[in-house]
Amino acid sequence: MIIEYVTEALKRARIEKIDDQEPYYGEVPGLKGVWATGRTHDECRKRLSEVIDGWILVRLRRGLAVPPLGRCRIEPPRLLRVRG
Repeated sequence: MIIEYVTEALKRARIEKIDDQEPYYGEVPGLKGVWATGRTHDECRKRLSEVIDGWILVRLRRGLAVPPLGRCRIEPPRLLRVRG
């Protein structure tokens, strides 16, 4: 589920060259705060993948919705109550 979401997010990523020590900058439109840089296109893409993964986990821990990307959806886990 998370792997599919990250894959879909990377398909939508925009990576561009900027004037910086790490000249590749990438972001995913629609995923606020998801961005990364790198010395190469591949490095930027790898870092962006890691950022997306962490972004999903933070949102779930905080009880925030993860916006759907096409058919990819991540629903927050439901709390289970155990009585003993």
